[in-house]
Amino acid sequence: MLGGVSKGSLSGPMTQRDSVLFKSGWISLAIIGLAILAFGLIATVVPAPSGPPYLRAIGVASIGMGLFGFLITTIAYRRRERWAWFALWYYPLFWTWHLVGGLPPGKDHVHQLVFIVVSLAGLLLPVREFFPRRGARASTTP
Repeated sequence: MLGGVSKGSLSGPMTQRDSVLFKSGWISLAIIGLAILAFGLIATVVPAPSGPPYLRAIGVASIGMGLFGFLITTIAYRRRERWAWFALWYYPLFWTWHLVGGLPPGKDHVHQLVFIVVSLAGLLLPVREFFPRRGARASTTP
């Protein structure tokens, strides 16, 4: 597996705590992907009559971003592939940029704070699944 850490490469069975952290991590990232996808669908199909004309284009772009993020999360991230962990850092960076820059959608920015916190939790809680301690890999080397 390219840059990943498979379950079999860890020295022992995954503990229940590790399993809960990993599951909560990928589910939180999947929810963010689905939320972005839903926003994109709504913005594309039901554009606001008083909204900016480019809102439909933002909706289409959001559909792609949400779909790709959801697929990366549910396939590669769940396989514990490191490239997916790195790629999903796009979420907290994207939402932080939106917050700092005062960018749309919305004027209340609460959703941006929520997405920043949830995406950071989704990436940092299961970090040991992607980067195990050095001793955890020692038993698999010949």
